Amino acid sequence: MAITAAMVKELRELTGAGMMDCKKALNETDGNMDEAVEYLRKNGQAKAEKKASRIAAEGLCAVAVSGDTTAAVVEVNSETDFVAKNETFQTFVKAVAAQAVASSAADMDAFLEEAWNEDASKSVKDALVEKVAVIGENLKIRRFEKVVAENGFVSTYIHGGGRIGVIVEAKTDVVNDDVKQAIYNIAMQIAALNPKYVSRSEVSEEYIAHEKEILLAQIKNDPKESQKPEKVINGMVEGRISKELKEICLVDQVYVKAEDGKQTVGKYLEQVSKEAGASVSVNRFVRFETGEGLEKKQEDFAAEVAAQMGK
Repeated sequence: MAITAAMVKELRELTGAGMMDCKKALNETDGNMDEAVEYLRKNGQAKAEKKASRIAAEGLCAVAVSGDTTAAVVEVNSETDFVAKNETFQTFVKAVAAQAVASSAADMDAFLEEAWNEDASKSVKDALVEKVAVIGENLKIRRFEKVVAENGFVSTYIHGGGRIGVIVEAKTDVVNDDVKQAIYNIAMQIAALNPKYVSRSEVSEEYIAHEKEILLAQIKNDPKESQKPEKVINGMVEGRISKELKEICLVDQVYVKAEDGKQTVGKYLEQVSKEAGASVSVNRFVRFETGEGLEKKQEDFAAEVAAQMGK
């Protein structure tokens, strides 16, 4: 397969690796992007681990709540940042969030077919099409998620004017202002540090085995580390896995407001529980970041102007 400059550029953006390393990886994997990322990781040349963390598309996230126990978060995309800042678009995104919190839809197709809350004669899809006509840009309701707390309450947080939306479902038998503030603090933590799981118990054995494979390959490809005894190498792998889990598991992360700079989120929740005389924990969380995993349209304004002028 012919390796193009665009492919090399994309792989560089995904991994942070050098241009020649990216070109070699693509040649070695016959242009398969996912395999090329794996190749670079195993060789210790990839600086970014998750291609899904690429933030590219424009738009907004919004949350809506119903009482203390129900909340929904939505992401609605636009073509340009200019439209994302438009009041008409922002109002529509809030309406979509309000629709989602009242929705019983199990997926996006069902959601789009629901009667629009602001005008039951239309569907959500109809309202979207009308908004596209008004704004003059392609818009997309990309995703939504609804959270209902059964043994506690929900807390929500919006960061960056709608760039990130978070819902936290707290499990607790005591709900007061202090507990609510603590879970709100946790929501801000999730927005800032982007954990993937609540705790290590949620991490699959397959994920851990795959990461160990990557780490072992990195060590074997290192001239110095590869010479160490097998027992030492195994200890290095376990140590690096442990470090990674501390970064991706919420309760193992260092709490961003920790006074000593060391207290974990788990220990913070234990402290909150003790002070409230209750058991306070995070049952689940949802974090949407605008444009996660989407490619941003590459604009060539000189070409666009030339085309409009008939050149």
